[in-house]
Amino acid sequence: MAELLFWPAFLAYGEAAFAYAGDARRPGSMGRLATWGVRVGWLVQTALLVAQAAGADAFPWDTWAGSLNLFVWLVVGAYLIWGCKPRFRLLGLVVMPLAALLLAISYLAGGVDGSGESGYSSLFLVAHVGLVLAGFAGLTLAAALAALYLWQERELKRRSSTVLRFRAPSLVTLESLFGRTIAYSLPVLTLGMAVGFARLRHDSQLDPLIVLTVLTWAVYGAFLVLRYGAGWHGRRAAYTTLAGFALVVAMQLSLHMGHFA
Repeated sequence: MAELLFWPAFLAYGEAAFAYAGDARRPGSMGRLATWGVRVGWLVQTALLVAQAAGADAFPWDTWAGSLNLFVWLVVGAYLIWGCKPRFRLLGLVVMPLAALLLAISYLAGGVDGSGESGYSSLFLVAHVGLVLAGFAGLTLAAALAALYLWQERELKRRSSTVLRFRAPSLVTLESLFGRTIAYSLPVLTLGMAVGFARLRHDSQLDPLIVLTVLTWAVYGAFLVLRYGAGWHGRRAAYTTLAGFALVVAMQLSLHMGHFA
């Protein structure tokens, strides 16, 4: 059942990515098709996750591939909060190709067939993995907003007519959004880390993911201090956001090396 639901979700995300690309060339009806692709794909992926949970004896996303499946759902869900508005369709051009690609990787790596068998308790995995991935999803969306900010700023400085074709948010709006997204996401990540560190007291094993997680937390913590304490704005804030996201990517690779093993 879960595998049957994968294909409609993947095709809907792929259709959204394709339609967003078409809308970028000629803004109009393709944007509405993209929006519906995102919504339908997310609902089908929700059904996929429910089917996985119903068919597993424990936490069904206990592997790297399974966690990647859940991560995609969280990223698209965060995007749906306001990202489907016409002004944010360029953001969809960043988010949806990534979502389709990661969902495909998850499927090829066995993320749809999660075993639900792990050396960790289900309660720990729900609290730790769920919160950490939710934090990462928010930080991923913040990185997409920062990338859109940098692109739009560059086009405006070049006095390019390209940016005028889109009903994109202002630079002030984009900067405010990626700052607030990080401010909301970092506490969620902190809670997930706290659950993990509470267990670490009874387990002396230290893997690269723990080091990368602490480093990521420090980068984004420094961002919030500099952004709201020292008044950092503009490109410096955007580049710091992208630097933190590079660590998020590194953590996903670290998960692949066997954090749940």
